[in-house]
Amino acid sequence: MAPLLLFVTVALVGLCVGSFLNVVIHRVPKMLERGWREQCAELSGTPLADEPAYNLLVPRSQCPACGHPIGALENVPVVSYLVLRGQCAACKATISARYPVVELLTATLTVAAVIKFGATPYALAACVLLWMLIALTFIDVDTQLLPDNLTLPLLWAGLLANVLGAVPDVSLRDAVVGAIAGYLTLWVVYWLFKLIRGKEGMGYGDFKLLAALGAWLGWKTLPLIVLMASAVGALIGMGLVMFKGRDHQIPLAFGPYLAVAGAIALFFGRPLIALYLPA
Repeated sequence: MAPLLLFVTVALVGLCVGSFLNVVIHRVPKMLERGWREQCAELSGTPLADEPAYNLLVPRSQCPACGHPIGALENVPVVSYLVLRGQCAACKATISARYPVVELLTATLTVAAVIKFGATPYALAACVLLWMLIALTFIDVDTQLLPDNLTLPLLWAGLLANVLGAVPDVSLRDAVVGAIAGYLTLWVVYWLFKLIRGKEGMGYGDFKLLAALGAWLGWKTLPLIVLMASAVGALIGMGLVMFKGRDHQIPLAFGPYLAVAGAIALFFGRPLIALYLPA
């Protein structure tokens, strides 16, 4: 029963973390917008009206349609969504299915990390990486932004995890080289594309995300991550153009593909790296 109890506990923790990640995904872009407005007002000398505090803790979660405050019993991960049948308790407005999806995805990956690495510091480090990748993925899908206040802490956390020896099979040297090479790889691609096509092909957040993945997983995983992300991104992009009529001029968020490739490298990196870097 001990392993079963462990996995149930880990799954519950993952559900709770996923609930918090929903808050991060929703609020961080709005916090950035508020910060930009304040900076513009300061530079222009135009005073802004006082606004109530808005961060990851306040105000309380509420229905975006009617403003109904969400109580504790309405905020139980997955269960509340099912009990309420995906509707606000007050106005019956539809609640996005993304909320339970994020919670279940977080719980699943958290349990997978414990199964892969055991109840060890390795598993805790892997969970931190996976949780951040989930938040960045959905923020990028919504806004095509990879906020510095998430990517840069993720990069430094990766280096710190390797200093502490919390990432198996990755030396501190490999992590530092990975961070540098990750940033420079997409930086070079960015400028080559801009020189050839005369426009930007990706955002600076992609550089920082790949640098963070290099800091966590080492430079040896970078070819794998870039290849998988590029291949999947190209296939999905072509599919959207061919079957959904999407304008190929509209930029496609690349961060989610990097995040998925990074998660795959975390779990299956060693055998895949051996395919192109035999020991």
